[in-house]
Amino acid sequence: MRTSLRTSLRSSPRTSPTTRRPSSGARLAALFTGVSAVAALLVAAPAAQAAADTPLRDLAAARGKAIGTAVTGSKLTGTYGDIAGREFNWLTPGNAMKWASVEPSRGTFDWTEADRIVDFAEAHDQDVRGHTLVWHSQNPDWLANGTWTPAQLRQLMTDHIALEVGRYKGRLAAWDVVNEPFNEDGTFRQTLWYNGLGADYIAQALTAARAADPAAKLYINDYNVEGVNAKSTALYNLVKDLKARGVPIDGVGLQAHLILGQVPATFQQNIQRFADLGLDVAVTELDIRMQTPATDAKLAQQRTEYEAVFKACVAVSRCTGVTVWGFTDSDSWIPDTFPGEGAATPYDANYQPKPAYYGIVTALGGTVTEPPPPTGCSAAYSVQSQWNTGFTGQVTISCAAGSSLSSWRATWTFGAGQRISQAWNATCTQTQAAVSCANASWNGSVPSGGSVTFGFNASWSGSNPAPTVTLG
Repeated sequence: MRTSLRTSLRSSPRTSPTTRRPSSGARLAALFTGVSAVAALLVAAPAAQAAADTPLRDLAAARGKAIGTAVTGSKLTGTYGDIAGREFNWLTPGNAMKWASVEPSRGTFDWTEADRIVDFAEAHDQDVRGHTLVWHSQNPDWLANGTWTPAQLRQLMTDHIALEVGRYKGRLAAWDVVNEPFNEDGTFRQTLWYNGLGADYIAQALTAARAADPAAKLYINDYNVEGVNAKSTALYNLVKDLKARGVPIDGVGLQAHLILGQVPATFQQNIQRFADLGLDVAVTELDIRMQTPATDAKLAQQRTEYEAVFKACVAVSRCTGVTVWGFTDSDSWIPDTFPGEGAATPYDANYQPKPAYYGIVTALGGTVTEPPPPTGCSAAYSVQSQWNTGFTGQVTISCAAGSSLSSWRATWTFGAGQRISQAWNATCTQTQAAVSCANASWNGSVPSGGSVTFGFNASWSGSNPAPTVTLG
C-alpha cells in the first residue's frame, strides 16, 4: 500500500505533492506581486483524447479480469472522473478508508470521502476494493500512542473491522484486511498489532471481517512479494497455514510498486503458486517508476513492462485482475517519496495516455490507434484536494520532445467565482475572474521532454469547474 494518490500511494508512503511548496515568508510574499518575462512558442493544453478503441474495462471484462485504479474521492469530477469511470471496473480508495481517515479522534467518524468513492463506483457499475483495515501505518494518534492490554487491543481491532466492514456490507467486493505484515527477510514486521497480539492478529482480523460481511473477498496485501523471494515465501507459508486452520482467507494482493528494468522474472510463477493453494491473486497497486525526466526509450521500456505484468495475470486463471495505484502522473505518490523518480502511471499529468497505456491494451487483447507524438508545450490544470469552501489546485507545464521554454506564463479564467488565496512555485495575480501565473526565479526553464508544476489554494462556492489554461 502506498499512501497517497499524492498523499502517499504506497499504503505506506504517500503525501500530497506539489513541487517545492513554499516554506518561507519570501515565497509567500511573492504571491500576487507583479510578473515579468513572458513565455513564448506555447500551445494550449490539448483535451484528453480518446485512448483505446475499446475502454480498458471492457477489454478486461472480456478476459474475465478486473482492471482497477486507486482514486481520491474529492477529485472524481471533470476529466479525472471521466477517465476513472470510463476505463476502470474496480476502484480502490487511496486513503479514504484507512483508520486515521475514518476515525481521527476516538469515537468521531468521517465517512465523507469513502462514501463518495463508493457512490461513484455504484453509479458507474464498478466494484470497490476496501483498503485497508489493519496496518502498521496511518493509524490515528489516539490508537498508535495509546497504552493497551492485549484484550483491549484485540477489542479495538475487531470493533473497527466490524464497524467499517459492516458499514459497507454488500457494497464492497473485497477487502485488504491485513496490509504489509512482513519484513523483507520474511520475518513478521514489529508493529502495534504484532507486538500486542502476536502473529495470530492476522487470523483474528480475517475472522472478524468474515463475520462482518460474509460475501466480501478477504485478502492479505504486501509489497516486494511479486517474485519468488524470502518475503513472498513467508506470505505463501502464512496463507497456506491459515487455509489449513480453516481461517477465512480468499486471496493475496501483490502490490507491485516496481522499478523500471526490475520486474521480477518469476512474477507469473509466483502468481501461479499462490493460485495452486486455491487462492485468488490480485495485483493491487501497480506502478513502474523511472528516473526522471522520462525519455522515449524509458517510456517504451515501461510499456513493455506494463504489458508483461498484465500478461502474467491474464495467463493465470485465478489472477482476478490488476489495479494501478493512480492512473495519472499528476496523482502519483512516487515523486514525493522517491525524489528524482516518477512517470510511473499509464497516463501523463495532462491526462494523455502514455505508451504504458497501450501496453495494457495489447496485453488485454485490444487494438489501439495511437495518436501522433505531442508537439510544443502545454499546461494541464487539476484539483488535488477539495473541502467545503476551498481547494488545492495544480498546474503542470510540459514540453514535448523538441520543444523547451526559458520562461512561462499560464493564464485562465475561473467560471464560478473561485479566488486564489496562496500560490507556490509561481507568482500569481487575479483580477476578477482572470488569473495569470508566471514562473518563479528557479523554475522558468522547462527542458525538452520535461515539466514543472506550481500549485495554489483557492476558495469556491457552489461549483468548482476546471478552467482551460493557456500558455503565452
